[in-house]
Amino acid sequence: MNAPFKTAAALGSDAGKQPAPDHQVAVIGLGYIGLPTAALLASYGWSVCGVDVSQKVVDTVNAGGVHIEERDLDALVRDAITAKTLVATTEVPTASFYMIAVPTPLGEGNAPDISYVEAAARAIAPKILPGACVIVESTSPVGTTERVAAIIAEARPDLTVPRGGGTEEADIALAYCPERVLPGRIVNELVHNDRVIGGVTPACAERAAALYTSFVKGDCLTTTARVAETVKLVENSFRDVNIAFANELSMIADTIGVDVWEVIRLANRHPRVNILQPGPGVGGHCIAVDPWFLVAGAPESARLVRTAREVNDHKAVHTENKIRALLEAAPQGEVALLGLAFKPDIDDFRESPALEIAEALAETHGERILVVEPFAEDLPTCLAGTGARLVTLDAALRTAEIVVVLVDHTAFKHLAPEDLAGRLVFDTRGMLRR
Repeated sequence: MNAPFKTAAALGSDAGKQPAPDHQVAVIGLGYIGLPTAALLASYGWSVCGVDVSQKVVDTVNAGGVHIEERDLDALVRDAITAKTLVATTEVPTASFYMIAVPTPLGEGNAPDISYVEAAARAIAPKILPGACVIVESTSPVGTTERVAAIIAEARPDLTVPRGGGTEEADIALAYCPERVLPGRIVNELVHNDRVIGGVTPACAERAAALYTSFVKGDCLTTTARVAETVKLVENSFRDVNIAFANELSMIADTIGVDVWEVIRLANRHPRVNILQPGPGVGGHCIAVDPWFLVAGAPESARLVRTAREVNDHKAVHTENKIRALLEAAPQGEVALLGLAFKPDIDDFRESPALEIAEALAETHGERILVVEPFAEDLPTCLAGTGARLVTLDAALRTAEIVVVLVDHTAFKHLAPEDLAGRLVFDTRGMLRR
């Protein structure tokens, strides 16, 4: 049986010599997951310090503001700052719990890049006190939590760091607990969704669970760190594979000349069939990225996962080519691209196929591109200087001969057939049929 980490009580007479931590919880990374988590913990009475490398983000949070669009987050942050249960800084404090919520992008060749997680571990290491618990929340390749343990062990030879299968009593706890939330519902789902908490040892999992059970109303399920890391990747790969089927079906339907929306509607009347809705591709930092982490861990075995990623990436190219055909059919006409975000009703453009398509079209037809994105005040940097223009929906409909629905924002759903009369219309989301 794995030995537990040492609590303050287990440290005996030395415990009294240990300084008190500056905060109960330090959240490293104040992005789409870190900031809502920090604010939520603060609302439950925890003393929370949010840490970010961006001074602008830190200043915004300390002023009671938010730098991301997320339902209920602004009030949560404002109230926590007012109550002085949340503070932001660029410096890592001492804390009882550390939560790492930094980006894990893809590198060259779709290889996982955990350099931000490694940098967070190195920043935390000098500050860790005996009895502290370090939790990785960033979606990561299997083995990342063990890598964090190795970094801390190297930086802090004075601490006994837990290792999987080890029998030595440890000074700190290490665990992995992935987020599983939906943008636009993050605050609600942080509370109500079940959580999977994987410890480097069973005692580490229990230590981390003590934090999550203080605010999570769903079940907190403990396991090993490697299982928890795999669970997160499997969840998003499952969704990617199912979306890939719908997207591939839409391309087959184009080839054979049938209405994919009608095919899906009727096929889903079968009691054991539930085909998802196709789109212009797959975006966001989760589904468009995480399956590659699974592929990286078992490249020879993850054949279906790899193929699904390739299908969904190709759907954006297929969509771009169809729009180019419309531009050729109306050689002097402008095209209104409705939406740039990776999904409806958010301001998140990460890995967005809509943005990828808009960028490709603007490179060759910039002056003819009208972008309608209600969640952007300015064009994204990749579109600046291309000639593309950010306009209102009404302005776009006054002049565009081609209308393409790339994102089914609520702001577009009032459109009726008469609003689009006389135009070439390409609806990648099936929004107009609904």
